Amino acid sequence: MKYLIVALSFMLVTCTSNSEKINKDKKEGEKMEFPVNKSESEWKQELTDAEYQVLRKKGTERPFTGEYNEHFEPGVYVCQACGAELFKSDTKFDSHCGWPSFYDAIDKKNIKEVVDKSHGMVRTEVVCANCGGHLGHVFDDGPNPTGLRYCINSVSLGFVSKDEFNKQKDSTNKE
Repeated sequence: MKYLIVALSFMLVTCTSNSEKINKDKKEGEKMEFPVNKSESEWKQELTDAEYQVLRKKGTERPFTGEYNEHFEPGVYVCQACGAELFKSDTKFDSHCGWPSFYDAIDKKNIKEVVDKSHGMVRTEVVCANCGGHLGHVFDDGPNPTGLRYCINSVSLGFVSKDEFNKQKDSTNKE
C-alpha cells in the first residue's frame, strides 16, 4: 500500500508539472478562433464517433489501444479533422505511456497550447492551430533535444507515409 501511494504521488507530480519550456498560448476559459470553423453538426458528420469525442469534446482514448501507439513508419502525422501537419515520425519515441509521444512539433505555429485545469490537475492541452481539435497534452519529461513529451491521442491523428508526403509536396511545388 505504501508503494502504491508513492507511485500515485509520483504520477500526479509528473502529470501536473510543467516547466517554463512549455508555452501556453491560451488561458483557461479564453475563446480562441481558428481558420477552420465548422458547426458541431458538421463535425459530427465528418468525424467518427471516437474522433468526435476526442477532437471536439476533449476526450481521451484508452492507453495502449491507439493505432499509432507503436507505429514507427517514416512519415508525417496530421490532424485527423483538418489534415494540418503536426508531427514528423523522426520525433516520435516510445515513452511507454500508452499514447503516441513526440518530442517536437513540425512547426509550433501548427499547434496551440492551452491551460487545462480539468480532472483536478493543471496540465497543458495541445490543440490543432488550424481547427482547434483536441490532440492531447504536453509534459516536460521528454527526451533531448526539447525535453518535451507531446502525449497525443491516436484517434486525433492521421498518417501520411514519407513516400506519399514527398509525392504530395512535389505535386504542390509543380503547380
